[in-house]
Amino acid sequence: MAARAGDEMSGPALMLAGFAVAGSTVEASSLLAGITISAAVGGPVLGALLDRAVRPGHLLAGALVMYATGLGVMLGGLGRWPFAVTIGIAVVTGLLGPALSGGWTAQLPRVVPGGYLPRANALDAMTFSAASLAGPALAGVVAEALGASSAVVVSVVLITLALPAAWTLPVRPGRARGARTAPVIRDLAAGTRIIIGSPSLARATLTSVVSCVAQGMLTACIPLLGERVLGGVGRGALLLSCAAVSALAANAVLARFARSVAPETIVWTSALVQAVALALATVGSPVMLVVAALVAGVGEGPQLAAVFAIRHREAPGDLRGQIFTTGASLKITGFAVGAAVAGPVASRSLPVALALAASVAALAALGFFAVPSAFGNPPEDRAISDRSGAGRVGSRVRRGGR
Repeated sequence: MAARAGDEMSGPALMLAGFAVAGSTVEASSLLAGITISAAVGGPVLGALLDRAVRPGHLLAGALVMYATGLGVMLGGLGRWPFAVTIGIAVVTGLLGPALSGGWTAQLPRVVPGGYLPRANALDAMTFSAASLAGPALAGVVAEALGASSAVVVSVVLITLALPAAWTLPVRPGRARGARTAPVIRDLAAGTRIIIGSPSLARATLTSVVSCVAQGMLTACIPLLGERVLGGVGRGALLLSCAAVSALAANAVLARFARSVAPETIVWTSALVQAVALALATVGSPVMLVVAALVAGVGEGPQLAAVFAIRHREAPGDLRGQIFTTGASLKITGFAVGAAVAGPVASRSLPVALALAASVAALAALGFFAVPSAFGNPPEDRAISDRSGAGRVGSRVRRGGR
């Protein structure tokens, strides 16, 4: 929870710090894009190493240390070094970003009995929502009270607080020597085949990644929304906390009824809810902006829990870490692309940037149906019929994928 809160805080804090130094939405969103865009490269490799590690917790702890160090170095360089150098450091630091998201969730089946996994999965998604609530709120409050640089420092402290929890994760029984010494590229290729070969995984991955593009576009608009609509740049970060409040509430309801709706259905309908929220944000009034943030959270929280459920169901145990971190890295990169695109657009027209984000979220829902089913029946029906036998579903999908 501490690492995720620090991670959720670091993006808005860095963006606010960049905006405070440069006074430019373009440079602020570029900084956010820099620390997120490289995750597509780091995530799969980190996941493959986690799947091989006898002590995955030690590997996670090392990643946390390096990520926190990178944030500190970036903060020290803002306004002192050429901005391109700071962006370069952000890109390198971003390689480790998936450790703060998918790297933790991939360990869940090893610490939770199988029968409790659906509920634990929903509760795990709630920690993301809680972190999304605490992180941006802290970023906004600390930035208003002590300055944006202090917000970055607090995020570093939160990340380092998670080190003991990572270090003490259970030891994985040793794998066969051949498996440990086989080229990492072989594991990377196997994980990619699983994601592409499973219609459920492919659909969930595509829809959630495109949804994250829209979320990145909204986040790039946050400083201007705070300044022009809410009366202060730092107040814009509080909109992310409003979204997190409703996401947390939605996931709390989902945790009580974890088996009542197929996760595939939740994935695409949640994208539509996010599209509606972004359309509401174009109105520009403070009240409507808060309503839009709350509606966005109702879409984001359940979608995340549903994607987790699909990954747990479809991923083979020896590739679970890679599939989670690869999925997380693609979403983080999608977020980065959205932030990079929306920054220049928002500087010219904030309503146009928000309308563009709404269109992207709607495309995310359509993207779900762009991936054909290989089994002749809708994924929702398949999930409903196999909710009591998720392992059988996963085995069938994996055989079909090969």
